[in-house]
Amino acid sequence: MKPYIQKVIEIIEENLFEDLSLDDYEKLTGYSKFHLTRYFKNHLNTTIFEYITKRRMAKASYLLIHTDISIIDVTALTHFENQESFTRCFKKLYQLPPGKYRKIMRDLIKEDFKMTTPKGWFLSGSKVERYEINKETMYVHSGTQSAKLNCISKKEEMQNGDFGTIMQSISSEDFKGKRIKFSAFIATKEVNSSGLWARIDDQYNNTLQFDNMSNRSISGTNEWNQYSVVLDVPNESHSIHFGVLLEGVGCVWIDNFSITEVDKNILTTDLLSMKDPLPRQPENLDFELLN
Repeated sequence: MKPYIQKVIEIIEENLFEDLSLDDYEKLTGYSKFHLTRYFKNHLNTTIFEYITKRRMAKASYLLIHTDISIIDVTALTHFENQESFTRCFKKLYQLPPGKYRKIMRDLIKEDFKMTTPKGWFLSGSKVERYEINKETMYVHSGTQSAKLNCISKKEEMQNGDFGTIMQSISSEDFKGKRIKFSAFIATKEVNSSGLWARIDDQYNNTLQFDNMSNRSISGTNEWNQYSVVLDVPNESHSIHFGVLLEGVGCVWIDNFSITEVDKNILTTDLLSMKDPLPRQPENLDFELLN
C-alpha cells in the first residue's frame, strides 16, 4: 500500500462525518486531485467518495444492530439528506431496508454467535493459549462482521517473542508463476507489534517467499487502514499461508482480506530477497587488505 493512499484513508477516518471535497483532500495530503483519485481507484477498486459511503454505511450498520437510535437519527448522523436516500443506499449494500436489517441481524446475533471463530480461519502462534480469535459485529470496516484477534493474558505474564496469528493455509496450484498481493484492512488497540503476513512454501516446507511487515510493523492504537504484502509464487511452490499476527499484548481487528494477482512491475515485499546478497567472488584471501 502506497503511503499516500494510507494517508488519505487516515484522513477519511478522522473526518468520516465531515463533508470534505477533493480540494480539501488535496490540501490535507499535498497530492493533486488527479493523482489522488487515480491511485485511490487503482489500489482500492473504488472511488474516494464510494469508499466514504461504505464506511458510513458500516457505522450505520453498527448503530442499527447495537443501539436503539431511530432510523431518521441514523440518517442524520451519517450525513444523508433524507431517510429515502439513506434507505436506498443502505439497501444497495446490505440487500435489506434498515428496519428489516435491524430485526434480522439482532435475531441472528442472539442465535448464531455462540460459535465465534470465523469460518475458514484458525488460531496459531508461539503461545496459542495466550490468544483468541472471534467474529466481531461491534467494530467492522464494512459489511456486518470482522475478525478480532486479541491477547487474553496479562502483560506481566507475557514473554518476549510470544505471538498469536489468525491464518489460513491453501494450495498454491492456482497461483503458480504469479505475483500476488495480500491485502487487508486492519485496526489495532494498544498493540506491541502487529502486521499482515504471507509465506510461500515448497513441498518440503522450505520457505520460498516471506513477509510479515517486520520492517514496517503496526504498533499502538490505530483506526482502520489497508496494509499489503506482495510475493511471487514460484512454480516449485506447494502451499500458501497468510494471516495477521499480534506480538505481545493488545487487540487487532481484521476485515476485507483479499488476494489478487498484480503486474510484475509492482515490487515484491519479500523479506528473504532483501537480505544482502552473497558476493560472487571471494576476496582478501591472503589477508593483506585492510578495511
